[in-house]
Amino acid sequence: MRAISRYKRIQTRFYLLPLLRSYSLTAVDAPSSTSLIAEFTKFCHQRDLPRAIKTLQEMTKHGLWSDSITYSELIKCCLTHGAIEEGKLVHKHVLSTGYEPKNFLNNIFLNMYAKFNLLEDAELLFDAMGDRNVVSWTTIISAYSSANLNEKAIECLKLMLRDGVRPNMFTYSSVLRACNGLSLLTQLHCNIIKTGLESDVFVRSAIIDIYSKLGDLQNALNVFDEMVTGDLVVWNSIIGAFAQNNDGDEALNLFKRMKREGFGENQSTLTSVLRACTSLSLLELGKQVHVHVVKHNKDLILKNALLDMYCKCGSLEDARSAFNGMVERDVITWSTMIGGLAQNGFSREALDLFSSMKNSGIKPNHITILGVLFACSHAGLVQDGWYYFQSMKNLYDIEPQREHYGCMIDLLGRAGKVDEAVKLIHEMKYEPDAVTWRALLGACKVHKNIDMAIYAAKEILKLDPLDAGTYILLSNIYANSQRWEDVEQVRMAMRERGVKKEPGCSWIEVDKLIHAFVLGDTSHPQIDEIIKELKRLIQRSIEVGYTPDTNFVLQDLEGEQKEDSLHYHSEKLAITYGLMTLSSSEKSVRIRKNLRICGDCHVFAKLLSKIECRTIVIRDPIRYHHFRNGVCSCGDYW
Repeated sequence: MRAISRYKRIQTRFYLLPLLRSYSLTAVDAPSSTSLIAEFTKFCHQRDLPRAIKTLQEMTKHGLWSDSITYSELIKCCLTHGAIEEGKLVHKHVLSTGYEPKNFLNNIFLNMYAKFNLLEDAELLFDAMGDRNVVSWTTIISAYSSANLNEKAIECLKLMLRDGVRPNMFTYSSVLRACNGLSLLTQLHCNIIKTGLESDVFVRSAIIDIYSKLGDLQNALNVFDEMVTGDLVVWNSIIGAFAQNNDGDEALNLFKRMKREGFGENQSTLTSVLRACTSLSLLELGKQVHVHVVKHNKDLILKNALLDMYCKCGSLEDARSAFNGMVERDVITWSTMIGGLAQNGFSREALDLFSSMKNSGIKPNHITILGVLFACSHAGLVQDGWYYFQSMKNLYDIEPQREHYGCMIDLLGRAGKVDEAVKLIHEMKYEPDAVTWRALLGACKVHKNIDMAIYAAKEILKLDPLDAGTYILLSNIYANSQRWEDVEQVRMAMRERGVKKEPGCSWIEVDKLIHAFVLGDTSHPQIDEIIKELKRLIQRSIEVGYTPDTNFVLQDLEGEQKEDSLHYHSEKLAITYGLMTLSSSEKSVRIRKNLRICGDCHVFAKLLSKIECRTIVIRDPIRYHHFRNGVCSCGDYW
């Protein structure tokens, strides 16, 4: 590895010499020298960068040097001000006439180059260092890890060990970030245990973080449980690990356990807890966390997490209030609110907010544009969508990614422009993935384009052969066309591959408890009362025009079986329970569902919101539906 080569040290020194020849020594009287150095020291410790650099230049002319501590103060000042050229000038001054600084100062300069992302300069200095200690090695390893040069970071660790330098907790914390596989992480973990550093707070926290990023939550939890945790940093790591991997239940359990053991939360803890509330749609708990967020009023990351929670729990009133109350907003703030409005069906408001964002001077990023395209897609705004898609590169220097193409394909397909959607798929810079084909399939289903639907479904199954939803949709398409042999082939493929339809499941939060409902499950203690009430609500809906739409169940069921299957869909059970238990007419009934809401349940929820004069909010994997007075926020376009 070039940066570590011992044989380049002499060559590197020759490289540095031309930088130094422009300086010459001039004899000066002792009092003048003392005065100049004293001024330089004063300016450095006062962090007065302009005067310090001016005095430094005078010292260079007279061949004067200060002490390492003073130079280190000046480098800190350069780092604070992002003064790259001034930092290089200090290094050049110190090396003038061939003077070789000690390890302490060399490490200061090495850290400076690393922090300025000047890796080539850092490598040159590192190669030129005759004596490298643990700080030197750790600094260069950290620089490689930060630059995602993972192989170089790992190679550096190996060379460090061969050089007889013992890594410390900071070395391991840095090199762990370079792990991109469980095998390598396991080896490093074993090495850390051998050196006795597994109990260090930062090392332990880093191990937990990397296990979780690689998806191994069990090992992350094992590391956490191996010893008593007396530091908030480690608690934050394990809570964050589960929250970021969408295991909100365990994240909240760990948070409760942390509180029982007497630890107070900080911004990092609350951010993870809000993420857990978001993944579980726990609005009431999220509101309780909001009270603690107020204590950290200046933390923008935490405020953005709060805003995201309100948007993804479908509480747009609270989201708007949180957004309007923020004095400071960054691109994440704006993107979160725009995306939240779009997902909740308020497309025009999302586009208006995008205009406000541009007027505020904040430059949009690829996530912002994705939210804008989503808004256009779910409101059927074809011309607006084309405009924003085509202007991404020219106006904002953002290259369209696969997700942006997916939104446009969805928009064109929903608007009935299936041929244009297919054309765009073939013009994409990326290979279409299963998500892209699903967007086209959904459009074909809505507009009854059977041939293209079959084509899209087959493309999905090539990429994702275990996608149960596509098998069932394809089977139903064949059944509706009386193609029974094709139906049997699809069912046979499902059996051979062991594919089973994921059961629909809906959750509702009542009095801080989560109630789950699954089609055919009778385990809920009040299931008899719920079914009785549901039958009453269905009858009332039929009286005002509701007719069960049996196109949303398997086509080989008999008529009455189809209707019974529809009657007990999980979201109907959850809505019924919500209406039974949330008696206040002020309270919305909020449901979270694991599958896309079917058309029959969508119609039922609309009618029920009008009959019962209640707001019903359903969050499925695609979007949010706000049902009020017989109308859905999606405009029946989802």
